[in-house]
Amino acid sequence: MTTIEAKVPDYLAALAREAAAKEQTTLDQIIALALSAQLSAWKVRDDMATRARRGRPDDLRDILVRVPDAPPVPGDEL
Repeated sequence: MTTIEAKVPDYLAALAREAAAKEQTTLDQIIALALSAQLSAWKVRDDMATRARRGRPDDLRDILVRVPDAPPVPGDEL
């Protein structure tokens, strides 16, 4: 396990302490969970950007041409 020292605004530290108390866990656990969630969000964003760059409009048109022009299945309407 690695120890990280960070300067955190007072209001965030207070919110983290409140969350730890509410969840009956440690401040370390709350901070690790928050960091994990944010890093995961950034990874998803980067992965989606990478996939978007690989996409080709012509491929999408080819796929959409094969979709039948029919009303949606009951329950799937917008």
